[in-house]
Amino acid sequence: MLDQIKGLHHVTSMARDARQNNDFFTHKLGLRRVKKTVNFDAPDVYHLYYADEVGTPGSVMTYFPFPNIGKGRHGVGEVGTTAYSVPEGTLAYWEERFTDEGVTNVAREDSFGEKRLGFAGPDGDGFALVEDKADSRAPWVKGGIAADEAIRGFHSVSLRLKDGGATEELLKFMGYEEVNKSGNVRRLAIRNGNGADVVDIESLPTAPFADLGVGSVHHVAFSVENRAKQLEVRKALMDTGYGVTPVIDRDYFWAIYFRTPGGVLFEVATNEPGFDRDEDTAHLGEALKLPTQHQHLRPYLEQHLQKLEG
Repeated sequence: MLDQIKGLHHVTSMARDARQNNDFFTHKLGLRRVKKTVNFDAPDVYHLYYADEVGTPGSVMTYFPFPNIGKGRHGVGEVGTTAYSVPEGTLAYWEERFTDEGVTNVAREDSFGEKRLGFAGPDGDGFALVEDKADSRAPWVKGGIAADEAIRGFHSVSLRLKDGGATEELLKFMGYEEVNKSGNVRRLAIRNGNGADVVDIESLPTAPFADLGVGSVHHVAFSVENRAKQLEVRKALMDTGYGVTPVIDRDYFWAIYFRTPGGVLFEVATNEPGFDRDEDTAHLGEALKLPTQHQHLRPYLEQHLQKLEG
């Protein structure tokens, strides 16, 4: 069993409209946009990152807003719900805020004894807020939401799978252990992780497979401290039979990718070098930052990419 992985690093999803996406996460959820850059493989499309003050691993939600992409179809083989952690007793505040802000599919839930508030993102993607009195992570406090109510970071992701058995074994190999179960859902967690250390596996044997598109999670990334730890994980996964990509430089972290038995794309990302490698912490996410290979496109991109507030 591996011990290098400390929980989630980031979740990356697909959107249609960059301006709407930016407003939802920075205004409605009160998160900080910590990076405004472009997709490495499609540089005419933004890659937007929303997180806490500094982009701490375990707090980072990222989006590719493709204006002309079709809508995704939810099903098995995907991340179903991305859950954020909020302080105990704050769901009433968030319920009222979401009503005022026109957030849809807002519903009280209870899962594994936790009070939750489910809601939908602007493209129908599934989210939840989970009350967690033990979460001591510092929130971003300049997004219009007071520290007593603000989001702390991720709580968990929920995987919807045709058969969760093989993915559960993979997660146990990655350092997770089963800590609870309820019906067709098994909860796995990293002991003494980074706070974003829970994965729920929901087995739905008769459900159709998901189709990737707007409102879909593209991949979920797990956190390791540095490149040396990442290489240890890569070797262990390959020795176990997984086809893992070479290490890829993503400017703000180093990444490896592999497909899980249930169909979800996993990434293992380093905590280094971080989002302040090319911007001062006080000004994260303000300027358009481009990968080296796309710098020559700056005049075109600055003219054609949607203008974002903030």
